[in-house]
Amino acid sequence: MQVAPPDFDRMFGALADATRRDIVRRAIDGEEGIVELAGHYPMSFAAVQKHVAILERAGLVTKERIGRRKVVRANLEGVLMVRRLLDRYEELWRSRIGRMTDLLAEDAPRAQKETDR
Repeated sequence: MQVAPPDFDRMFGALADATRRDIVRRAIDGEEGIVELAGHYPMSFAAVQKHVAILERAGLVTKERIGRRKVVRANLEGVLMVRRLLDRYEELWRSRIGRMTDLLAEDAPRAQKETDR
């Protein structure tokens, strides 16, 4: 059975919104129902439901019915995939900055000689 690759565009698109990032944070910190989540934001219940649906399609949260409540939980596997990709980008940029620093250090003596002339 083949596993579909993660849809990073969808994940990062979902995380591009501050409210959705806050919902993910709250879902990581603990489980809240959609009704409780809606109480944290100056928007309608329906708008919060839409935000949760976008996060759910992106694989960052799940909803589970517990009695009459729909509880939102973080999908830690999805959140960790995003984190690992960001870590790889950070590594890439840090190595590029390191190489630029080395090149500038190599070039500094030559530049000093030229200004001394």
